[in-house]
Amino acid sequence: MQPSSSSDRTTPTQPLPIAQVDTGMAVVDSDGETVGTVTAVQVPGTDVRPDLPAAEAEYLMTTGYLRVDGGGLISSDFYAAGGQVADVTTTGEDGVVTLTVRTNDLRRAD
Repeated sequence: MQPSSSSDRTTPTQPLPIAQVDTGMAVVDSDGETVGTVTAVQVPGTDVRPDLPAAEAEYLMTTGYLRVDGGGLISSDFYAAGGQVADVTTTGEDGVVTLTVRTNDLRRAD
C-alpha cells in the first residue's frame, strides 16, 4: 500500500451550507421550532465583528455566522455559527435554514 498523496485527500465539491444562506430566509432549530429570520450572513474569515465579547466574536468570524431576528417586542437577535447550519432549503421565494442546535443553544446578541 502506498502513502496517500495530497491529491487523494477529499475536498468539498459542494459549498458550505452557510454559503447558501440569504437574508430573509426563515430559520428553524434542530427540533423544527421557528427561531426567526436571517438578517445578516457572514462567510468564514469575515472581518465583520458580531456584537459579542471578543473571544466569541473571533470564533464566529472564523467559522462564519448568521444573525437571526427572533421577532418580538424585546430584542431577541441570535447568532448561529457557520457550523451550526445543518441544511438550507431554497424552495419557494425565501427558503429555510435548519440548524443543528436548539434555540436555547444559540448566543443572544448583546
